[in-house]
This record gives sequence, C-alpha cells and structure tokens, in this order.
Amino acid sequence: QVQLVESGGGSVQAGGSLRLSCAASGVFRSCDCMAWFRQAPGKEREGVAARDSDGSTKYAVSVKGRFTISKDNAKNILYLHMNSLKPEDTGMYVCAADVPGGGDWWGPYSYWGHGTQVTVSS
Repeated sequence: QVQLVESGGGSVQAGGSLRLSCAASGVFRSCDCMAWFRQAPGKEREGVAARDSDGSTKYAVSVKGRFTISKDNAKNILYLHMNSLKPEDTGMYVCAADVPGGGDWWGPYSYWGHGTQVTVSS
C-alpha cells in the first residue's frame, strides 16, 4: 500500500515562498517517479513539476525558474520549493507517484495524495 501525505501549504502574499512536502510510504509498483500537480477551482488539474527515477526533472513553463522539485531519498520525502509566488499559483497542490511503463512526465500516475492548499494573495 502506498500513501502520499502532503504538508506545507498556506497563505502567502505575492512574491513570497513556500516549501511543500510529500511523505511517501510503501513500495511503488512500476517507477520511482513522483510529481506535483495543482488544481484551482474551475480549472483542470495541471502538472507542475515532476521527477523521474534517475533524478531528472520537468517543470511546467509557468513555474520554471521559480519552483524546484527535489527528493530526500533516505526519508522518501518529495519537496516542492516555490519562490516568487504569484496569485495564479493558488490552488490545491497534490503529490503523485508511480507511472506505469508507457507513461510520460505527467502520468498517468498510480497514487495520489489528498493535497495541501496554497493561496497567494496580491
């Protein structure tokens, strides 16, 4: 059984920073791949940042240069460092893990957390 538990969300002003954490437990079936997604009310879920089993990373154009995805492999915790936050970054940030063969950076992911809310005010 895989569990993903996010933390670190909150409310910040534009230009501020947050660090999100995703604590993973259990054994992934296919790939040591993890990612952060976000979803704002009325919008589709959007891939924000992803990390593959080799440590390579991929970012949405909208966050590139501002967000950094990283992982503490010893603790099995995925992080998302978010800098220079903008109001459009507001949303529920959800951690995902494990992509079956044939998937890409944005999934389909097998496991999902429940999310942590990020609100950026102007």
